[in-house]
Amino acid sequence: MDSHQIIKSLALRFAPDFVEIRRHLHQNPELSFQEYNTCAYLKEQLLSLGVTDIESVASTGLLATINGDKPGKTVLLRSDIDALPILEENKIDYASGNPGVMHACGHDAHSASLLLCSKILLELKGDFSGTVKLLFQPAEELSPGGAIKVMQEKAYTDLGRIPHIGQHVRPDMPVGKVGFRSGKFMASMDELFLTIKGKGGHAAMPEKLIDPVLISSHIIVAAQQLVSRMADPKVPSVLSFGKVIANGAINVIPDEVTIEGTFRTFDETWRKSALEKLTKLVTTMAEAMGGSCELKINHGYPHLKNEALLTEDLRSHAQAYLGEEKVEELDQWMAAEDFAYYSQQHPACFYMLGVGNVEKNIQSGLHTPTFNIDESALEIGGGLMAWLAIKTLSV
Repeated sequence: MDSHQIIKSLALRFAPDFVEIRRHLHQNPELSFQEYNTCAYLKEQLLSLGVTDIESVASTGLLATINGDKPGKTVLLRSDIDALPILEENKIDYASGNPGVMHACGHDAHSASLLLCSKILLELKGDFSGTVKLLFQPAEELSPGGAIKVMQEKAYTDLGRIPHIGQHVRPDMPVGKVGFRSGKFMASMDELFLTIKGKGGHAAMPEKLIDPVLISSHIIVAAQQLVSRMADPKVPSVLSFGKVIANGAINVIPDEVTIEGTFRTFDETWRKSALEKLTKLVTTMAEAMGGSCELKINHGYPHLKNEALLTEDLRSHAQAYLGEEKVEELDQWMAAEDFAYYSQQHPACFYMLGVGNVEKNIQSGLHTPTFNIDESALEIGGGLMAWLAIKTLSV
């Protein structure tokens, strides 16, 4: 039997146990940097598998080690473990038991897949050389993210520059398929918080006021110049404002308006320049209209780039494992991921795992209260990640 067929047979045999693990994680979600029970449970599972070299990282994360039969190269496999502040609406036996908190981004599936991968690697440790590092990372969902804290740990810095591999569920891809993209894949992400101040009063006497609602309206429209007239058309950029609060009334102009939004792009130089231009634009426009504007920027993740050689190798290995027709070429994605921090310093590849199934009505998007996965994806995710790790070590 070919080596990838051996891994497939092991994944098929072990997968049911890891479906139950995924359901346990789904039923017991925890928010970013609060994953204490999750971390303890994952450590318990690793120990039960026979993984004994486990270190704590970033407070609520784990970095575990599986060594092959002989010394060799090292590769890191990453899963994230935190949940989102969303009230689950799924009518399932294993729905969240923590009201208002939900695994709506598939991190429960990522963790279960990496555990299944670990089980397979342990079965085959006599057949490969080198070391596999298993990273269960906290706080991917909370900027500035858990990755940056992991990268400050001695257990991590001692690894040096090594390949990093991560996978993420995609409900808009059918189960059975995976997707890759070389180069720039996911956007940077910065959070914007604007406070526009004026002078409120009676809406029927605007001549006596400095209207922060009007100023805010001009700012929102003018800020779009960053994308339409200042950005290089060849560099994808998105500026969106999703929250505007003007707490007045039909006949009351408030003293201030708050606006929240996000800026995303794929170029770090333009990112820095755009935020500087935005700051100047909103402050001068507010001042020109008699008010003031304070812009606070929460600098989030950089853009995620998949190293070309590693990604093309992994794409080829995935085609050998699943079949060419099951491996798709992905478009750039304006979502953000803190795996991007690893990709800025290491050869890295972040690929997508299809989990959708229209026939089972499993098609809700990420970060929605009805998100779920076709759990047969765990067998594919765990087996494929083990195969990619072994092939990477063999190069």
